Amino acid sequence: MTATGSDETLAAIRARLPVKTHFLGYGHRVSFGFVDSAVLHGSCARQIVSQAADDVVAWNQLGCLSPHVIYVASGGKVLPDQFAELLADELERREQTEPRGELAAEHAAVIASRQAFYEVRAAAHAEGTETLMWHSRNSTAWTVIYETDPRFQLSCLNRFVYVKGVKDLQEMLQNAESVRDQVSTVGIAAPERKTHELAEQLARWGVTRVCPLGRMQNPPLTWRHDGRPALGDMVTWTDMET
Repeated sequence: MTATGSDETLAAIRARLPVKTHFLGYGHRVSFGFVDSAVLHGSCARQIVSQAADDVVAWNQLGCLSPHVIYVASGGKVLPDQFAELLADELERREQTEPRGELAAEHAAVIASRQAFYEVRAAAHAEGTETLMWHSRNSTAWTVIYETDPRFQLSCLNRFVYVKGVKDLQEMLQNAESVRDQVSTVGIAAPERKTHELAEQLARWGVTRVCPLGRMQNPPLTWRHDGRPALGDMVTWTDMET
């Protein structure tokens, strides 16, 4: 039997199973994206924005592979706050062709409350920080929050995403330290020559899956879930030595 959920939920399931039942538990994980400044130019930037929207829209962000934050490296022709605005425009277009759908009242209330909080924060212009917000008109269908504060932030999901500017991948990882042991996937957009180097840094930091931005929600059948072979734990091996 396989299951995902919080540590408490998994422990409760395990306690109810027969002694001989093989149980494979996966705890909660989070994911985020990284966009290298070298790809933020012209039509390439628009394509990357569309890829980021793919990952936000898929399953309405309700999964361990969904991005909570899109980190955007500064220094490109498209700045992080401009990327956020472009992403907001793209999510508005997606709402016309791929609507999110209705939410339970309690989930919609959480998003509305978060929007109200950031509306006040954006108006306050706190010293040393900047906050900008874009959201669907008169609804909670989608929300984009841009912050200069690079610390990782958990989203309330359902197409509510943060965009944060960083100097480089290293600064991103420093600011994601709070979730270091809980990261499932990082989707990256970078020049091909840099992709392998970035993937190595992410692997050393503890990320178990690195993929192109836009494919975070589409792992291959050979994906090692949380770094474990999908069927390996369910196979009993016999070794013969000579």
